[in-house]
Amino acid sequence: NSAKDPTSGEVCLVGDVCFEEALQVVSKITPVPGGMGNMSFAILLRNVLNLARIAHGLTKLGIGPSGHEFTFRCADQLVFPDIGLKVPRILLPRKGLNLTKWCVVACDQYTSEPEYWKDVKEIVGDAPSTLHLIFPEVYLGDQKHNQLIIQGIRNKMYAFDRDRLLEPQHPGFVLIDRKTPLVPSRKGLVVALDLELYSYEKGSQSLIRPTEKTIPDRLPPRIAIREQAPLELPHILVLIDDPEKTVIEPLVEKKDKFEKVYDFELMKDSGHLTGWHVASSDAVDGIVQALRTLAAPERFRARYGARPDQGTILFPVGDGNHSLATAKAWWEELKRRGADQDTHPARHVLVELNNVHDPGMTFEPIHRLVFGIDVEKALAAFVADMEAKGWGPVCIQVGATLATCTGEGKHHIEFRSKVRSGVITVTKPSLVLEVATLTAWLDPYLAKTAGSSIDYVHGEEVIAARTAESGETLAFLLPIMDKNDLVKTVVKEGVLPRKTFSMGAAPEKRFYFECQRIVPEFSFYKSDFFRQGQVTVPLSASKRQRTA
Repeated sequence: NSAKDPTSGEVCLVGDVCFEEALQVVSKITPVPGGMGNMSFAILLRNVLNLARIAHGLTKLGIGPSGHEFTFRCADQLVFPDIGLKVPRILLPRKGLNLTKWCVVACDQYTSEPEYWKDVKEIVGDAPSTLHLIFPEVYLGDQKHNQLIIQGIRNKMYAFDRDRLLEPQHPGFVLIDRKTPLVPSRKGLVVALDLELYSYEKGSQSLIRPTEKTIPDRLPPRIAIREQAPLELPHILVLIDDPEKTVIEPLVEKKDKFEKVYDFELMKDSGHLTGWHVASSDAVDGIVQALRTLAAPERFRARYGARPDQGTILFPVGDGNHSLATAKAWWEELKRRGADQDTHPARHVLVELNNVHDPGMTFEPIHRLVFGIDVEKALAAFVADMEAKGWGPVCIQVGATLATCTGEGKHHIEFRSKVRSGVITVTKPSLVLEVATLTAWLDPYLAKTAGSSIDYVHGEEVIAARTAESGETLAFLLPIMDKNDLVKTVVKEGVLPRKTFSMGAAPEKRFYFECQRIVPEFSFYKSDFFRQGQVTVPLSASKRQRTA
């Protein structure tokens, strides 16, 4: 605009606001005149450039949170369909929260130890915590009870995001260093994987593949949670077979160049957790190229002796397969409802990648606790079934343990009860793993034994406690599986029986920390719940002045 200067009477250019007065109440302002025109040109040119980048499948400039677009440059590409990888935009708890209380162990742990979860509740109290965003399986009940808990989880998720307890980060991975009670360091990388390249169907040849049998009957309660949840919290651990250490380990060597986003002690003496945000373009490119090398069909066939008709396994699922299967089932339902397959956030699921060759990556056996059976009849039935299958002779060594039994080609399975213990030796098994031999008898036996039930446990302490409580409880202890044989076994024999192995003991399991939205932003902010209540975190002083 042009106006006369009241002092000199000369015509001069003026802006649209009173600059000096506005300066007292705003946090940012451009020079007037002289700034608005240049800024308009700059924004218009950036928009034109972004349209061209989008047309070529590249990310937009300035994709990061407001105020950082000129100091941060994310990767040009965030989605890599050939390897099922996406660079996620993660939500982290805001600074100032008690992270020890925020972070709790995976919901499928300590299912026979309700006292553990009682302690967690007492530790957390009313503090913001992922405990309020998950459904510990120890509390699973009837449908009405479950639905009340699921509704509470949904409301807490909306409330945490609405009240700014969760802060969106630039698109990027998270490099993790986890100290556990048993190992000083276990490295991981939080990424998003494409559910279109995952299948838990029998005989699947998908790039992302379960290593253990998926039980569809276990999915409905989990689907009920995901159906109402606007957020997901990952406890899925996915493996990569990277003996040359080309994916995660190079990031560890230059971790000081990345922003450290958390560093704290975990509750109940479960170790320490440190995370770095890996968002730069060169770091992302290096990860992608290394994964593409691992996924090369010629490498896969040479390493595992695979046939030409067998599909490459790049991402074998370690822990949390039923959670991944739940995400897949819900994604298929969303597609049937018309979800946009290119943009809907539920297509990609957050997981932590671990190199099976990491020294801190340990495999632990998962033992069986069987309740409500006649112990002697069950042991006799086991022996008879093995003999009938032609896997005998079968012998029982009373008082023996796995540590005292040897014999190549034989399967040794330890049992414990209130009355006696020992080892069952199957001399001519036709299956490779002891857990497969046990499952071949145990699952059908429990299906026809009224009142019986089973739990899967990691440590021997809970076995000692539960078998001492009742004469109708029988425990089966299994040997450790060699982690280096995992992928080769899956390639040659298909998926393993359910609960074949565990990646570490219960205290070593993944703790919930990062979140990701799994509903489109427009539907999230239009939800009825999001409109309820008031924001509980004060706005900045300058913003209060602007809105007063």
